Amino acid sequence: MSEPHRRDVPAQTPPSTETLSTDVLIGQLGDYIAASPSSYHAARVAADRLSAAGFTELAEDADWPTEPGRYTVVRDGAVLAWILPQGATSTTPVRLLGAHTDSPGFKLKPKPTLLKHGWVQVGTEIYGGPLLNSWLDRELRLAGRIVTRDGATHLAATAPVARIPQLAIHLDRQVNDGLKLGRQQHTAPVLSVDSGDGDVLAVVAESAGISPADIDGYDLVVADAQAPARFGPDNEFFAAGRLDNLSSVFAGIAALEQVAAEADSGAVIPMLGAFDHEELGSASRSGAAGPFLAEVLERIYEGLGATAGAKARALAASWHLSSDAGHAVHPNYPERHDPANRPLPNRGPLLKINANQRYTTDAAGAALWQRVCRAAGVPTQEFVSHNDIPCGSTIGPLTATRLGIRTVDVGIPLLSMHSAREMCGVDDVGYLTATVAEFFTTGSA
Repeated sequence: MSEPHRRDVPAQTPPSTETLSTDVLIGQLGDYIAASPSSYHAARVAADRLSAAGFTELAEDADWPTEPGRYTVVRDGAVLAWILPQGATSTTPVRLLGAHTDSPGFKLKPKPTLLKHGWVQVGTEIYGGPLLNSWLDRELRLAGRIVTRDGATHLAATAPVARIPQLAIHLDRQVNDGLKLGRQQHTAPVLSVDSGDGDVLAVVAESAGISPADIDGYDLVVADAQAPARFGPDNEFFAAGRLDNLSSVFAGIAALEQVAAEADSGAVIPMLGAFDHEELGSASRSGAAGPFLAEVLERIYEGLGATAGAKARALAASWHLSSDAGHAVHPNYPERHDPANRPLPNRGPLLKINANQRYTTDAAGAALWQRVCRAAGVPTQEFVSHNDIPCGSTIGPLTATRLGIRTVDVGIPLLSMHSAREMCGVDDVGYLTATVAEFFTTGSA
């Protein structure tokens, strides 16, 4: 079996497989976010952490083992991880925690070095639906993957090197009456003062230890450089970039580690699916609308000797928790929320419901969620949108539609969703992790 191509990433402390305290979980979530400024970093760091917990990384172009074990596979900015238990058969169902690794923001364009009025700026394109104003006046990193002329892939992440400066109020006296940012004109980060040798890619290449002349391709994004932090009178809140949706990815990683010993001989196949490009609709080879999950499931069940009928039986008995962040009620904008369903931080993860199937939760899914929350000793809250304000969607409907796996939508409540820096309650991270761990070992339908 060939070894997967390795990339240089920050070293991670091998995790404990025991149930972790809230303080430890929040610290580890902060470390994970800081080490994952791009989806490519998020997938790689997840795979490396799971490797430290005894998971074997598989290469897609190699034969896969069929014996029980713990496995991961990385495709671009996505990662799948699962535990194949002793005694697994061709009809053993899956318990899938689905999440996504990307976040709204900015992606570097071709020819990203802009020279304007004595400044070197970074040419970017809007990625997804960010709150543009939240990116102003904060120190920024450049991060992602670079492919060099020898075909090697390198992960790169700079120190804080850029900033999108806001126009001073002296030059726009009406700014507080309504800020309007032009996406092309007003969002290009400042990198340096032009001295004749400014080169955006050279800055990123230096961080990866490669020559800019060797770059043949890149997928690079802008990331907030501020470290994650707890705050509040009792340190009950947590602020960081990319909580949507690395909070769910991390909960899946930590839960897999916690249940590994029990799941090795369990009646289900626990699985984490962290996909890229959700903020764009998931239509890519590493997105939830692409073939990645279906292909990996096909290989798992082929290794178990499954016929088409046996695999259909296994998937019919499977469940998918589509875990993506949701909205806490905003005290300054209460009219934007449903009057009867008003989630708050630290009151438990959300059960997300939508009559138009933007979320997939139905009666059977709600009942499963209540069962695993009770078993885990975790409180839960319901989220539904205000009728005049349509909600977004998740990967849940995609998996349910493509594979027919029963799906329920959940996630922790946030304020400032799609901001460069979002906030959640610290207890909700532990609540979600505990519930996912219970879900991973639940054999009943």
